Amino acid sequence: MIIRDATQADLLGILSIYNEVIINTTAVYAHDQVTLADRTSWLEGHQSQGFPVFVAVEGDEVLGFASYGEWRHSGAGYKLTVEHSVHVKAGLRATGIGRQLMQRLILAAQTAGLRVMIGAIDAANDASIKFHEQLGFKSVAHFHEVGFKFNRWLDLVFMQRIIEGR
Repeated sequence: MIIRDATQADLLGILSIYNEVIINTTAVYAHDQVTLADRTSWLEGHQSQGFPVFVAVEGDEVLGFASYGEWRHSGAGYKLTVEHSVHVKAGLRATGIGRQLMQRLILAAQTAGLRVMIGAIDAANDASIKFHEQLGFKSVAHFHEVGFKFNRWLDLVFMQRIIEGR
């Protein structure tokens, strides 16, 4: 397995992983699957803004992806804070792929001179919360019943990591 910058050729794999997450999990609160055009626009938007999108691949198969982007869209005051996302193909979660992707993402944030990385995590996702804690993230907020999916209200936890070297 290698981790590298995502390309257009990776979009079908990224799309497949993301849509599986939408359909089967509360890792994202979206209800509707996204299209290839949406993921293309997402990748191009990240690349044009200088935000990384990394993929973990084995041969041509995308095993997972990670990225970060703007945390809030309200001006320069937040420019050194980003929100990240990491998703791994079903059946390969908890195998170390996500950890390697996140380590690469944290290094990219450090190299870019960023100060804070934030993750928004479903409060019931104990595995993701523990995963983030192991990577140096701390829980900083718990929002009650801010999401609704699978016919139930969902709580959201914000976790943050101060980026060393800034």
